[in-house]
Amino acid sequence: MHIGTIVGLTIYFIAMLGIGFYAWRKSTSDIDGYVLGGRSLGPGVTALSAGAADMSGWLMLGLPGAMFVTGLSAAWIGVGLFLGALTNWLIVAPRLRDRTVDVGDALTIPDYFGKRFPNGQSLQVVSSAVIVIFFTLYTASGLVAGGKLFDSAFGESYTLGLFLTGGVVVAYTLFGGFLAVSLTDFVQGCIMFVAMIMVPIVALTGAGGWDHAGQVIRSVDPQHMELWKGLGAVGLISSLAWGLGYFGQPHIIVRFMAIKSRDQVPTARNIGMGWMLVTLIGSLSVGLAGLAYATENNVPIDDPETIFIVLSDVLFNPWISGFLLAAILAAIMSTISSQLLVSSSSIVEDYYRRFFRREASQKELVLAGRISVLVVALVALAIAWNPNANVLSIVSHAWAGFGAAFGPLVILSLTWNRLTRNGAMAGMIVGALVVGFWIAIGWSDWLYEIVPGFALSWLVTWLVSIMEGEEAGDTAQPITAAE
Repeated sequence: MHIGTIVGLTIYFIAMLGIGFYAWRKSTSDIDGYVLGGRSLGPGVTALSAGAADMSGWLMLGLPGAMFVTGLSAAWIGVGLFLGALTNWLIVAPRLRDRTVDVGDALTIPDYFGKRFPNGQSLQVVSSAVIVIFFTLYTASGLVAGGKLFDSAFGESYTLGLFLTGGVVVAYTLFGGFLAVSLTDFVQGCIMFVAMIMVPIVALTGAGGWDHAGQVIRSVDPQHMELWKGLGAVGLISSLAWGLGYFGQPHIIVRFMAIKSRDQVPTARNIGMGWMLVTLIGSLSVGLAGLAYATENNVPIDDPETIFIVLSDVLFNPWISGFLLAAILAAIMSTISSQLLVSSSSIVEDYYRRFFRREASQKELVLAGRISVLVVALVALAIAWNPNANVLSIVSHAWAGFGAAFGPLVILSLTWNRLTRNGAMAGMIVGALVVGFWIAIGWSDWLYEIVPGFALSWLVTWLVSIMEGEEAGDTAQPITAAE
């Protein structure tokens, strides 16, 4: 590993730990501060932490790789994500910020579900179990990605990468809690933003400019620059449907709960969507510019998803490439930390406090939160120990699972007074089961599983709530916040 890369990574790790120390001193005296930052986030931190927690390494590895292989038609995934995120900011963000306070200061998504309905404890328990199980697998996948990054990009061992990535993330998350996670995500989002501007611009320059790059790409495949290449109606729906997942991602929407006030949501939305637009365009451009550069300069690309890594290595001196590779690590770590904290928060608030220690002191609850972070991280580390562990195939569908199980429930709980507890439970279970069934029978290659999962979850939630309302009256707690 070049000395420039070592120095860059060392500075990056020290900065993350320093933020964790600052957050530990500022906001971890009570459980509200530890799991939700005392609802004190400003719009900039809220926006970029939500974006960084969302995108992960997929922004720099998966999407550029899809563009490299498929061409411009892969951009429809980005369009779907952008529209979904925008709708999430418009519909969910302001309402969730107020509603989680109105129902009794809910600190987690399952806690909100439980308090939203009379006798909602079963809903809270089931939704919390789903979060803890799937986010442990999600965390494991992030650790695997960190280990492989050290192996492929830095020439170091997979095990070293596993321990460095996990160790630093666990340290600042365990001690600094939600504020540390959000502030580090903000810094990591800034690093990702700069990287997604630099790499495609330099790559295009190296490929002879945009016009020449387009000619080179068309020489490889005349249809590579066509938006509709090999894309029928079902394919377009599947690509755009990625946006449906946003409404049910706990590690993203929990940021909406933590912003200082509803009045700051529009500012946060504008910052967040601006960040997302630039980084998505940059990510898509890396794939196309990378194809042009690699073809023009005869650079072999064994794995299309490594195109960002290859370009960072061949186009920049080692000091700058170290920064760019740190951007990938930042994307990975930002998501791991968010998932760790959401899992820990669910364990403490939805199980430990509710069933075992209702009268626990704030100090005890914070300690329980830290222990939970460590336990979840150790389980994830065990799963990730084998770099070929069959966890990535599971996690690739988790976005659809969360989106279908929680998405309709989140939206309807914020906008519809007649939603009942049984309707919410039925819809959540049906959404998760449909996604699992769709994957099991192999129909995901035909239509993305979130489409039937989300649609049937919404339908069942509505039908059961309507039937219950007609038979026994409305059993939901009415929405009282100003909408």
